[in-house]
Amino acid sequence: MLEIKNLSAGYGDLQILWNVSLTVGEGELVAIVGPNGAGKTTLMNALSGMVDYKGGEIHLAGAPIHKLSPQARVARGLIQCPEGRRLFPEMTVAENLRMGAYLCGDGAEVRRRHEMVEHLFPILRERRDQIASSMSGGQQQMVAIGRALMAGPKVLLLDEPSLGLAPIVVSEMFEAIDRIRNEGMTLMIVEQNVQQTLQVADRAYVLENGAIALEGKGIELLDNPHMKAAYLGTE
Repeated sequence: MLEIKNLSAGYGDLQILWNVSLTVGEGELVAIVGPNGAGKTTLMNALSGMVDYKGGEIHLAGAPIHKLSPQARVARGLIQCPEGRRLFPEMTVAENLRMGAYLCGDGAEVRRRHEMVEHLFPILRERRDQIASSMSGGQQQMVAIGRALMAGPKVLLLDEPSLGLAPIVVSEMFEAIDRIRNEGMTLMIVEQNVQQTLQVADRAYVLENGAIALEGKGIELLDNPHMKAAYLGTE
């Protein structure tokens, strides 16, 4: 569904990503893990067209998108749920969700997506008229993911969905992500929570210094000696 070939990107003269290649198959959950400063968020933003492109190719559902604008990539179905949620703070839950479907002119389809999101996150049905900024961090993250799902993604990019959440809420968030995957969604997730991420991921790539250092099945990387020493606190 998503294929990246030798992608290089950065900010002005500063190159962050160096010839990154990876794939995300239809219905897969693929994780990107690595240390702070490795380029994980830059990778997400490069896929979305938000940083300076320096080379390589990005294909979505077989079609090249690396020369398209961010808006055109969204229209093609590459949807990012950004780090930090970035909700419309003074709008209600329902209004935030509807903003995700701004490109969809089919009212019946918008309602279907809304029902799907509220099925995944029942609390959002209960709080649909609540102002987003008055919600807990975990609930706001559900709104952010729900808004991204309202766009009808072919591939959903999740950037640090557990950032700043209490441990019990983190577990709930990973359960929700697993439910989304079980609904057939194709996902790429960037996460600092390596242990839980690798437990739910079909496959994972380790990004270090802007390049792919390791790749494999999520559960297999949990037993990799380098992963244990560098990221899991074990040997």
